[in-house]
Amino acid sequence: MIEFRSVTKQFPDGTVAVENFDLVIPPRKTTVLVGSSGCGKTTLLRMINRMIDPTSGAILIDGEDTSSLEPVKLRRRIGYVMQNSGLLPHRKVIDNVATVPVLNGVAKRDARAHALELLDTVGLDRSLADKYPRQLSGGQQQRVGVARGLAADPNILLMDEPFGAVDPIVRAELQQETIRLQEGLGKTVVFVTHDIDEAFLLGHQVVILQKGGHIAQVGTPAEILAEPADDFVASFVGADKGKRKLRIEKVGGRDIVVDEAGTPTGVLQS
Repeated sequence: MIEFRSVTKQFPDGTVAVENFDLVIPPRKTTVLVGSSGCGKTTLLRMINRMIDPTSGAILIDGEDTSSLEPVKLRRRIGYVMQNSGLLPHRKVIDNVATVPVLNGVAKRDARAHALELLDTVGLDRSLADKYPRQLSGGQQQRVGVARGLAADPNILLMDEPFGAVDPIVRAELQQETIRLQEGLGKTVVFVTHDIDEAFLLGHQVVILQKGGHIAQVGTPAEILAEPADDFVASFVGADKGKRKLRIEKVGGRDIVVDEAGTPTGVLQS
């Protein structure tokens, strides 16, 4: 479990990115922080692994205050996946994935063997192991980034808009891959996005943020859709524009889901 207790972050230029933030992130679930640019979501994510330290307040992991932990050691036990994968361009795929285990003292041979298994886990062919990041597609690079994030078998996986730089088709594939991985591995995932549809797809718990890290609403996707906390939330999720008001129409003997404007959005499966 991750717990934020009255956390504030003020940068040297005076900008208050997060103010008096409280949140409990449950274990073995995916919590999505969602909001527009400048709402503090990435700052919150990076405070978990101490890439950024809070100005005041405390962040606890399983009851332990992270401020008492050595930052580098903390980061090596928390998986981190970022936009554009963040792979080391001069290292082969297999060595990118094996980086953290080797730094943690695992023998290179063993780390590489586990890296090959992780390529299987994220749906990549082992033939890519000896290629360099520049030889991969954007989607493949992101999968390698996920494999690297899982390499030390962390209990916590941080994902900072990891699919924002790929095309919509690849993004949809990676989202489904993330769901599959979470179902199989049961990690505590903290995922940052500005896309409410992505948040609703991936999140067991969704946290809608406003500027300064102020929480507009926390809940499951169903809870937020059923009862938006206020006009801001209703607008953010599209409920005030009819985007979430769906109905069923019969077309050619099939049930088609359409929105309030009559635009088809999907096929109802039995």
